[in-house]
Amino acid sequence: MSDPRIGRRALLRGAGGLAALAALPSLAACGTGTSRASAGGGKTVVVRDSGGSYGAALQKAVYTPFTQETGIGVKVLNLDDAPLLAQIKQGRPQCDLINNSMMAHLKYAKHNALEALDKDRLKSLQSAKIPDRQITGHAIGHSFYGQCVGYRTDAFGGRKPESWADFWDTKAFEGGRSMVSPDGDLPELEFALLADGVPMDKLYPLDVDRAFKVLTRLRSDIKKFWDSGPLPGVLLSRQEVTMSTVWDGRLADLQKQGVPVERQLNGMRRQFSGYAIAKGAAHVDAAYQLMDFALRPESQAALAKAFPSNPSSPLAYAKLTEDQRNALAGAPKYYDKGFDADIDWWLKNETAVTKRWLEWARG
Repeated sequence: MSDPRIGRRALLRGAGGLAALAALPSLAACGTGTSRASAGGGKTVVVRDSGGSYGAALQKAVYTPFTQETGIGVKVLNLDDAPLLAQIKQGRPQCDLINNSMMAHLKYAKHNALEALDKDRLKSLQSAKIPDRQITGHAIGHSFYGQCVGYRTDAFGGRKPESWADFWDTKAFEGGRSMVSPDGDLPELEFALLADGVPMDKLYPLDVDRAFKVLTRLRSDIKKFWDSGPLPGVLLSRQEVTMSTVWDGRLADLQKQGVPVERQLNGMRRQFSGYAIAKGAAHVDAAYQLMDFALRPESQAALAKAFPSNPSSPLAYAKLTEDQRNALAGAPKYYDKGFDADIDWWLKNETAVTKRWLEWARG
């Protein structure tokens, strides 16, 4: 299953990775476009997303209602960054609207691969009250995912881990641990610093030396590094570990199946996904219309009902039932428990941190 939170991270390490990709020859044949919606009159907008269950949810919650309202058909491309960047470099992008992480959009913008946004064409920015920090000159954040603690509720004699310090405390909370590898997401330096007593609002700039020192204390208890969203749940289900870092929505299906797992959102790291328009897009006006539609609180709420995404619009949560709202890490009752990843810091330091992480993991 494809997942919006998994990119070709090994190829996209820092700005240098995108520079290498941008130098690639044309790879247009690599696109795997599939038409998901059509409309009469020939009007179409082409959007890049990652497909899978996320793509199916987008189709149900956003694309089909958009076509019904506007008459503009939506064609979806499940396209990797390498061919898309090569196309943009040659002035022939196959897609108009790009749904990707905000960090990826910043990387694209540094290579002049995105259109500068005319925010006056996006009425939803004000009506949805999108936070200013999720609005850049080239992209708008539509949702986030949170990285947090997942644990077995039957592992600790009724006690519950309450913090990252508990994740590191393998005496009080026995059992193996799992953490992410750079092929799955950004290295989890912030969690090590939180475990060592650094306040959430004092994390950045990250003290890399201190973080790796704390990580080393846990290294012998880390049984596996996960590189895909489902894997932490699998490890917890098989009781190979008692705690793992995990994407916040990934345990819901296991809970429905009766697996004794729960999440702890204290110290959750948030990363946003967003929309941007490809430089040289053929259907710019339609791309603005689809972006504006998708950013509406109603659209964000509809998507949250179909897929465990956390809307960027605070108004979207009021359009959900209490149970639906509280199932999301973005619910008002949970929001202050977490922090936003500083993607500017990560853009500058990801390559060096990843290299050091690989050396540390080999141990």
